[in-house]
Amino acid sequence: MKKETVFTERAPKPIGPYSQGIIAEGRLLFVSGQIPINPETGELVEGGIEEQARTAIENLLAVVEAAGGSAENVVKVTVYIRNMGDYARFNEVYNRYFSNSKPARAVVEVSNLPKGVAVEVEAIAVL
Repeated sequence: MKKETVFTERAPKPIGPYSQGIIAEGRLLFVSGQIPINPETGELVEGGIEEQARTAIENLLAVVEAAGGSAENVVKVTVYIRNMGDYARFNEVYNRYFSNSKPARAVVEVSNLPKGVAVEVEAIAVL
């Protein structure tokens, strides 16, 4: 299998033993879960679900763009959210980035996320 690692300074450096993204067979991009870390400072973004969702999605799309794609290439998104009560506010932010392209999606409420953030977003894209 042909496999290529994707890395961009526009997304946070991995905080564990994983890649920001992997392109498999030259076409399928698997983007690791992105949390709301400012890629320039390495610090968590302060604020509520809206600010955290915006940063996590922008980090995710930075990896997609580094691989040569855009939001239009994303076919599947998985969202891990700590409080399902934030679902509607998360969707408002999410829709700004995926209004033209509606990928398949799952949203899962979890008890905790890395660094105690409110949301983590991962994706699969076809380049």
